[in-house]
Amino acid sequence: MNPNLAKLQPYPFEKLRQLFAGITPPADRKEIKLSIGEPQHGTPEFIKQALIDGLGGLSAYPATNGSDALRQAIADWIARRYGVPAPDAATQVLPVTGSREALFAFAQCIADASQPGALVLSPNPFYQIYEGAAYLAGAAPAFLNQLPEHGFAMDFRAIPAETWKRVQLAYVCSPGNPTGKVMTLEEWRTLFALSDEYGFVIASDECYSEIYFDEAAPPLGGLEAARQLGRGDYRNLVMFSSLSKRSNVPGMRSGFVAGDAAILKKFWLYRTYHGCAMNPAVQHASAVAWGDEAHVRDNRRLYQEKFERVAPLIARHLDTRVPDAGFYLWARTPIGDTEFARELHRQYNVTVLPGSFLAREAGGVNPGANFIRIALVAGLDECLEAAQRIGDFCNSL
Repeated sequence: MNPNLAKLQPYPFEKLRQLFAGITPPADRKEIKLSIGEPQHGTPEFIKQALIDGLGGLSAYPATNGSDALRQAIADWIARRYGVPAPDAATQVLPVTGSREALFAFAQCIADASQPGALVLSPNPFYQIYEGAAYLAGAAPAFLNQLPEHGFAMDFRAIPAETWKRVQLAYVCSPGNPTGKVMTLEEWRTLFALSDEYGFVIASDECYSEIYFDEAAPPLGGLEAARQLGRGDYRNLVMFSSLSKRSNVPGMRSGFVAGDAAILKKFWLYRTYHGCAMNPAVQHASAVAWGDEAHVRDNRRLYQEKFERVAPLIARHLDTRVPDAGFYLWARTPIGDTEFARELHRQYNVTVLPGSFLAREAGGVNPGANFIRIALVAGLDECLEAAQRIGDFCNSL
């Protein structure tokens, strides 16, 4: 067996299962699950119909680089969304079977384990795929803490030069999971300068980019930042996006990567062996979904209403705020985060995720400790009921 498998920690939801072992929540309270970031809004009917309409494509093997129509639909969406020239659909766009799969595979393509001390930089707390991808690629993760006292910003200058010299790949997540923090243009400027100096590749995870609260101020994206800073070739930058949150189709496993054409050419080569071409029916439905914004605006309105009504209720009891974007509340707990989550589940049948499960100790601190992640993915009534129960639980402490 690959010895690097032994370095993997149990996934956060397995840790949660173990934390809840032996607990029987009250039977008179319906379970409200706010622990997993799985969209629960309905899938638009026109996307379902497009999936059906594309079933004829099942008679042929799909190409690794996807259909011309899908790549062009993605390129056109990038241009509309970020106000940049459309990327070259043939060389700067590649469909993938969900951003999770691609984020993991990308490290296998980029990391060079023959170099001693190879590192993959990750925010901390973080999406667990980054860590696993680093280990399975033969590298090691290096963590950059996102702390409340710094507004959860990415302080790239806090990483010493000796560490940067070993970094081959830097994951960033904007809007962040779980903090909801959006990177500023100045943070991008700093990161690009460091990439130029040390030669590492940037993987920008932007799968929450379409869940935001001001239609006039969508989150800044990596390609957009690069263009604003005169980096039209997107050198050493690849962005990852997905339909899962944007269009409520997590089961379609549909996303894309876009950016540096030279890197994507190598990633495409890797993927021809990896065997992860997208289902032709999913390709057809994805092209249709990327071409429509009305359903995305409707989706945002649902989240906006939940945050407007639920966040103040929780903020009466826990230190939290509405994020820049995304659908998580990152809330500080008055007791240990694992104890808080366990007792909330045991007494009130509400499930949230302990923040320490989403982070690692770095610099003498686990930046997820004494926080919980609350995913406002359920319907409004359930989220309001959960907020009431969380308030009752906090009052009992």
